[in-house]
Amino acid sequence: MTPVKDRKPKGSFKLFPRGARKANAETAAVKRTPSRGIYLLPNAFTTAALFCGFYAIVMAMNQKFEQSGLAIFVAMVLDSLDGRVARMTNTQSEFGAQYDSLSDMVSFGVAPALIAYEWALKGMGKLGWLAAFVYCAGAALRLARFNANITVVDKRYFQGLPSPAAAALVAGFILLMDDLGIAGIDVRWYAWSVALFAGLTMVTNVPFYSFKDVNLKRSVPFVAPFLIVLGYVAVVSDPPKVLFSLFVIYALSGYVLLLWRWRNGRPVSIVQISAEEEAYEGDRGDLKK
Repeated sequence: MTPVKDRKPKGSFKLFPRGARKANAETAAVKRTPSRGIYLLPNAFTTAALFCGFYAIVMAMNQKFEQSGLAIFVAMVLDSLDGRVARMTNTQSEFGAQYDSLSDMVSFGVAPALIAYEWALKGMGKLGWLAAFVYCAGAALRLARFNANITVVDKRYFQGLPSPAAAALVAGFILLMDDLGIAGIDVRWYAWSVALFAGLTMVTNVPFYSFKDVNLKRSVPFVAPFLIVLGYVAVVSDPPKVLFSLFVIYALSGYVLLLWRWRNGRPVSIVQISAEEEAYEGDRGDLKK
């Protein structure tokens, strides 16, 4: 007869022992860690976006502001492609993430600030270059915060105005005025306001919809392709007016979303916290009551 001390209690058998579960979790974490290698295809798109930012600065120095604005929009398209290409080809890497941030800083931080300064802010003295610097610093802080909070922010929203959208706001205004034949010096205060608004909105906690939860692999109704065609026709019919209007609407949509969340009692912050921190915050709220 088996001694009592050698008997295993019922239900003690575990399909995944504690050590095995820990090993599996560590293995999964290793798999989720981005590679430290360097891949050609996604970084080629990032380099092309960086070149567009550099080209925009050179064209602004030569007083060719239409080419500068168009280069910023081309950089936006390329910036949206490098990440998708990396995910589709399974070539994500830590190098690519850092390189992309540096490219964004040039294309959507330094370039729009210098273009706006050369176009309209140059004759405003300190107010002019301070507004350009506020925009440039806002882009740098926005990108640094994005990299630091990437694991704790709700993926459906951006925390603050994304730097490509801010750059499109500045470049779109310049293209619109150039299309209307209005010189930068005649609307310098408007340019100053746009640069300041874009720079400050990038460092706010205002939530902006990211469109990252849109599943491109899901089937859509028949009317969806027709709406896309209408969108293309609208943009091609008058690119400066349509593009600037779209990004103005997007820049204001964050404040509308902020008011809507506040009005409906939803948390204004989009930073996700753990269950333990949530319980702790709840206990603190109960103590305050």
